[in-house]
Amino acid sequence: MGERCKWCGADPLYVHYHDTEWGVPERDGRALYEKLILDGFQAGLAWITILRKREAFRRAFDGFEPARIARWGEAEVARLMADAGIVRARAKIEAAIGNARAWERIEERQGFSAFLWDRIDGRAVQNRFSDPAQVPAETPLSQAISRDLKAEGFKFCGPVIVYAFMQAVGMVNDHMVTCPAHDRVAAL
Repeated sequence: MGERCKWCGADPLYVHYHDTEWGVPERDGRALYEKLILDGFQAGLAWITILRKREAFRRAFDGFEPARIARWGEAEVARLMADAGIVRARAKIEAAIGNARAWERIEERQGFSAFLWDRIDGRAVQNRFSDPAQVPAETPLSQAISRDLKAEGFKFCGPVIVYAFMQAVGMVNDHMVTCPAHDRVAAL
């Protein structure tokens, strides 16, 4: 049957994430916002840390509804800074609020999902890596998307964060070819 991607190890939460979410094409604009924000919160941390706190993040950030978050101010920043269930980094919290405002502008103009997926004609890039060392940290596409997000007002969206995001939301299929998920995700 093949061997699952090594990066998820044996942690049941990580294995479940790998097997059911990572690399599955996501086209819902709100869900894409959530994932980009969580990837931004991951900067400097391990993804498993964010994954373990994801439900607390969802509660703290009102289900990651950009229209609500875009209206937040200092009171909500203070509330989040006091929430031990999430990563309490003021710059990342403030970025999530500003990013919600930028998301709204893109959503109104063309749709956030289209803003991202149109760059690859709506079809995921199907990589065929057999060794984790082959997987890039960033690509020219993640660099371009990062530049465009920043031009729209997004923060915590450098090209490495954007590439991790692209992997997670299935814009690129970076499951190893030996992983059972590779072909399953490719068929989506």
